[in-house]
Amino acid sequence: MAREQRGRGRRDRDETPEFADRLVAINRVSKTVKGGKRFGFAALVVVGDQKGRVGFGKGKAKEVPEAIRKATEQAKRQMIRVPLREGRTLHHDMEGRHGAGKVVMRTAPEGTGIIAGGPMRAVFEMLGIKDVVSKSLGSQNPYNMIRATIDGLKKESSPRMIAQRRGKKVADILSKGGAAPAPAEAPAEAAEA
Repeated sequence: MAREQRGRGRRDRDETPEFADRLVAINRVSKTVKGGKRFGFAALVVVGDQKGRVGFGKGKAKEVPEAIRKATEQAKRQMIRVPLREGRTLHHDMEGRHGAGKVVMRTAPEGTGIIAGGPMRAVFEMLGIKDVVSKSLGSQNPYNMIRATIDGLKKESSPRMIAQRRGKKVADILSKGGAAPAPAEAPAEAAEA
């Protein structure tokens, strides 16, 4: 009895909703056989913790719930971490590509909201982005749109990552035109003299 309870508690802990998931697309395919038709289902799911991690997966099965379960498991296995600015938007504008699908993603001021099409919106919501402007160009296939979006998000780099790569401080990276004001002041001093 005690062993069963211990096992059940562990299972409950695993099922705590640490990740949110969103079903993006479900596709029914049929195979014609001697006795009639056999149906199969393919599910596309996006999973994220809404704090900067996101992943997508696809699953196929004879029943819809099983296809969704497989897709969710695959999505959890291949999650990526994306740095967010102020926890609400992207650090910089970027493009992502996959096949004929191309997406453009831009940072946005606070209060803009998520301006994106269906599959892209699911990725941004699961990622935890609150303000972004995006446009999907080319393919409208949800699989290619999500792959292109993930491709673009992989290119995202934060000031901390750039500073580390260049061997500088974050303040040096963030100060825009730190050396530019000095030359502008020099002519004014010459005029006074």
